[in-house]
Parts: sequence; structure tokens; C-alpha cells
Amino acid sequence: MTERLWAPWRYDYVTSPEARKEECVFCDVGRSDPSNDRENLILYRGEHTFVILNRYPYINGHLLIVPFRHEGDLSSLAKEERTEMMELAVQAEGALRQGMKCQGMNGGWNIGSAGGAGIPGHLHLHLLPRWNGDTNFMTTVGAIRVVSQSLERAHDQLSPYFGGN
Repeated sequence: MTERLWAPWRYDYVTSPEARKEECVFCDVGRSDPSNDRENLILYRGEHTFVILNRYPYINGHLLIVPFRHEGDLSSLAKEERTEMMELAVQAEGALRQGMKCQGMNGGWNIGSAGGAGIPGHLHLHLLPRWNGDTNFMTTVGAIRVVSQSLERAHDQLSPYFGGN
């Protein structure tokens, strides 16, 4: 018996010209006009890095800290870039704790295709808020994650902790 998961939001992604582009999505969004930051889910732009909500989150509030420069691993980043990434990780930790009232967090890098990187050429740090009991029967029985909040609402909820309105 074939099971189906209705996910209409995926249609726009798989049929969009952006899904077929050779260009890096992180490079594109990093160069985008700051007036489009909410639409692009960017929460903060630093000098070397930016904070963005993951468009295809594992859980609501799933953040990415991304260097503007297209590099695939930590050793390729300048000290200033690495330092800013970690400072933003501290800020993001506070934003997730205060803004989303999470009880824990997961975070890390997936470096290279073998390491699970979906975009292996552009390093990014994942930060995921976690709550006691956030894994439920859907995950256990159906191997399905339920994301209970829209990206726009998560952006509005976290934006004040990054200096946004």
C-alpha cells in the first residue's frame, strides 16, 4: 500500500526556475535587496554572515547562519567570518529560547555531500529549537515531521531578537 503525504508547498519549489538553477541559493539570497528580507526569511544581516529561517524546516524555528562568501567548509572561512558565525549562534540561541520558549536545541554543520549537506558548496550552521515531547506519533509511526508554524509567523516571532520590527 502506498502512503501519500500531501505537501502542496513543495510544488512551487520543484517547479520553480530557482530549483533548476545552477546558482547557489545562499549566494542568491545573500545578495538580495534587504527590503525583501522578510519575504526571503532573512532575520539578520551581519558584515560577513546572515541569519535565515530554513525554507524547508525540520521543525518550526529552524535557523541557518550562513556566510555571504561561497565556501564549503570551516577551514576556508576567514577568522572574522568564523567569529561572526559563532557570535550569531549565541544571539540565535537567545532568540530561540526567548522568542520561541524552546527547552533545548540542536545545532551543527553538514560539511560535504557525504556529511549530509544539501548545499555542499556553501557552508551553513543549523540551529533547531526543541521542546519536550516534540517528537510524536507522526514521527514514530509515519516517519513524518509536523511543522506547526508558518515561516512568516516564525519570522515575525524571532525578528525582534535580531533587531527587526
